[in-house]
Amino acid sequence: MIPAAAFGRFKQTPMVMATGYDFPMARILEKAGVDVILVGDSLANVVLGLSSTREVGMDVMAVFVGAAARGAKDTHILADMPFGSDSDPAKAVANGLRFLALGAHSVKLEGAKLDVIRALTSEGVPVFGHLGLLPQTAKSFKQVGRDPAEREEVLRSAEAVVKAGAIGMVLEHMDSDLAAQVTRAVPIPTVGIGAGRQVDGQVLVLHDFLGLNPGPFPPFAKAFADLHGAALAGATEYCRAVRERRFPER
Repeated sequence: MIPAAAFGRFKQTPMVMATGYDFPMARILEKAGVDVILVGDSLANVVLGLSSTREVGMDVMAVFVGAAARGAKDTHILADMPFGSDSDPAKAVANGLRFLALGAHSVKLEGAKLDVIRALTSEGVPVFGHLGLLPQTAKSFKQVGRDPAEREEVLRSAEAVVKAGAIGMVLEHMDSDLAAQVTRAVPIPTVGIGAGRQVDGQVLVLHDFLGLNPGPFPPFAKAFADLHGAALAGATEYCRAVRERRFPER
């Protein structure tokens, strides 16, 4: 397991991050060699079928963080702070420590919440930042960073997040030139999702890159397998075998 203190290595070697939400998938990701498993609040959409990540809280996230940690005991587990869980420093610290007690090694929070980041790190909770598109509060899902003022704000936020003590940051749905500029400007690893190639690593949602959902997929995602097709074929054959009395065989 790569400790938070060693994340500087990813400025030279790309970090492979993937979302993982449960025990069996975390085991698979660990065996595949994923560096960091992000237990993302995206589980609201891809696992629970909810319309917004704002619909999951600490109790729900705690179940999945614990499951992933049990499945991948030798992999760095990054827990997403759900909406409202980091609304003030004291609440964030309590929730961050709760995640660490469940087996997480660090937490991720959206936006430049500098007081919260400082409070968490002072209590021994390593923090990943998250800039660009912020799903918990976004009013628009357009790409971030095409407007000059917006670019300047992202760069200022990135530098401030570093100074507050973050160990890395996710850059989501961001203009690739801006993502590259942020990556050059900060000493901590940047992990892109829809932010181009010139970052220090990549993260994708498990259900997208394994083809667990039939689609449509985000424009920046890629399916590296078709588990939806394989599962559908297997389930269809099971139904057929039962109805034709071919299963069980005796």
